This record gives sequence, C-alpha cells and structure tokens, in this order.
Amino acid sequence: MSQKLQVKAFFFNAKTDYLPYHKHFTLNLADDAVAKDILIAISKQNWDFSYPELNLVFKINNLVIEEDTFVSNIVEKLGTELTIDPVNSYRSTNGLIINNDDFMKSFELLAPFTSDTDKAYYKTLYALHYASETENFNREYIGDAVLVLAYKMIKEGNENKEEILTAITSVTSGLLDCEYENNLFYEQDYTTNIDELKAMISGDDEVHASFFERIKSTFFPHKENKVKEEHKTVKNLDKKQIAYYPAVCNEKKNVISQMIRDMGTKEITFQRAHKLSGLGILENSKTLALKKAGTTLLNAFDAGAEVLIVENTDLLDMFSKHYTNIEKILGRKIIGLELLSSEDFITQVSSIEY
Repeated sequence: MSQKLQVKAFFFNAKTDYLPYHKHFTLNLADDAVAKDILIAISKQNWDFSYPELNLVFKINNLVIEEDTFVSNIVEKLGTELTIDPVNSYRSTNGLIINNDDFMKSFELLAPFTSDTDKAYYKTLYALHYASETENFNREYIGDAVLVLAYKMIKEGNENKEEILTAITSVTSGLLDCEYENNLFYEQDYTTNIDELKAMISGDDEVHASFFERIKSTFFPHKENKVKEEHKTVKNLDKKQIAYYPAVCNEKKNVISQMIRDMGTKEITFQRAHKLSGLGILENSKTLALKKAGTTLLNAFDAGAEVLIVENTDLLDMFSKHYTNIEKILGRKIIGLELLSSEDFITQVSSIEY
C-alpha cells in the first residue's frame, strides 16, 4: 500500500529570488515512509529543492515535523493535502535551509551557567525552539527551548538561579512574553514549567502560590464567584454566520456546533480557534497580548464570522474592554463582528422558536 500526497512545497533562494513561492507536486510514497522521504521525493522531481541534512525539521501545514515522523501519522492527522515550509520562513536562505544562528544565540544567555550536559540537553530542543508560538508575534523572542532549559537547570539545583532568571527576563522578548503553546506535530506541554518560572521571579512561596491561583482562575473561572449579569443577546442571531472560540477548552464544542446546525445557520471555522489570545500575558506584556487577541478576532472575522462565541468569559471581557486598542494595534477596524459568551448563546438559542 502507498500514500498518494498532494504537496505544495516552499521555494526560495536568497541569492536569486526576491520573494518565496510554492510549487505543487503529486507524490506516491510507501506506507512505511517518513517525513524526510517526502523531501527526497520532491527533490527527485525538482533538482533545486533544498533542505538541510543536519537538524532536519520543517513545517507541514504549520506544524513542526521531525524527519523520522511516519507519513502515515502525518496523513492521519493532517490529510493528504500538505503544505511544506521552513520552520522559520523569514530565516530561509535556500528552500527549507535556514540561518539558525538564533538557536545558539538564545543558549548564550545561559551559557555562563551551564554544563556540557545542559548544552547537550538544549540541543535536543531544536524543534521546540522553532515551534514557539510567541515567535509568530515577536521575532525577537528568545524561544521556548531556552526557557525549558532554564527551568531544568534551576530545578536541578543550579546555584545561579537569580542570574538565570535575570538572563531570560531582561532581554527584549523573553519569559514574560511567553504564553506557552507550541506548534509541534507531537505536542509537548511545558505550561507548568513556564508558569513556575514566572512565579520564581518574586522568589516568594506565598506569591508563588497566589500566582497559580491567578492562573487557575484565568482559565477555569469559578462562576459562583462572579456577579450575575443580564444576558446579552444578538439581534437576528439565527440569520448570522457564527464561529466558536473554545481556545484551550473544548468541552462544549459538539454542543455548540449542534445548536448552530439546529438554527439552520452556518458555523464558521477559523485557524486560531484553539490558540491562546494573550490573556495570560496581559499584565506584563499588554501590547503583545492585544496583538494576539486582535489576530484571533481578525482571523475569525476574515473567515466570515459575524458572531464569535467566546468560551472563556475573562477572555471575552478582555476582548470587549480593549477592542479599540486592539484595532489600533492591528491598524485595522473590525466592524460587524459581535461577541457573545457561550452561556448567553445557549440561553438565547434555547428561547428561539423555529
């Protein structure tokens, strides 16, 4: 059995090309093929397709893939229509080959405090570095990998804890810009590590505990502690195109989707439906937080949404409170997108007679 793939591959040569472009390929690969075999098959059809021989990681459909990932697993998760890009397009020098100096530049922040073992461990985090979501919003971001290394070093008792924390927070874009999520094909969750690093900045156990209480209340708010407000409604809801933004929570997805179908209207899907939008970094990195928030709102709006159902009520409050500033940061108005909590959506739909 073989895998038939429709592939759109990235091409760019810094010496000859002004802009990158993609070419289309039809590939037939053995069932036991791995990701690198996709690249080999493309290069057989197109001699000037380039990829690195060392540290071979690249993106397929915006997820960072390592070379030994089975194609069968890729197809199971992403389908047979694949778009191949470098792990960092703006650092491309020739196809999938990139200038990766930034990887070790981030390591140099901690180099004075590291051992050979630490350095070896860091090098295993190469894919994680280039899967950093924050880097999509700030190219100066130091990457998740060096933060994971910092956490490991501190937890293992490195005597330079304060220097390590200073190194990862004093840069242009570091720890306080990180609202952890990554774009790895096989997800790795370092959320707790990053949250603990942020708590360490205070160096106080009591503050450390209260920090986690704030994180918990941010993503899992206790509704009984909230003042009950009048339900918001949207006029002609059943005639509008609706998108649902669950972010990290997905418990109501099937319920919301079924209710939209029952209304006879259209559910809009958008790429950032399961991405974070800056709530976790609003206090320390407001501009970056609102940029992330705006990117989510704009993504839903450009996909065709007229109503956006927001699951997290604190995030909904953030969107509403900072809407004008969000538009200023984006440099674009988002007119015609109405925001509604999932609770208010369910209440309104339940009262509609069909």
